[in-house]
Amino acid sequence: MPKKGQKLKSGSMKGGKNQPASKAKLGSGGRFKALESKLSKKGVKDPGALAAAIGRAKYGAKKMGQMGAKGKK
Repeated sequence: MPKKGQKLKSGSMKGGKNQPASKAKLGSGGRFKALESKLSKKGVKDPGALAAAIGRAKYGAKKMGQMGAKGKK
């Protein structure tokens, strides 16, 4: 992760994009993966399940299902 004021190199982040995964386009799966890795670093037992629960609370079950299906493509 670049420090404040530092420019990103092309392809330096996940997926070869110029943005961190936490700022990835909604529905691409990058935000989910970023949250999942952040939770696992904090020692969460099942980070994927917790990330899904947080997403369902934020976006609702219907939208979360649509984004999950889109992210798997």
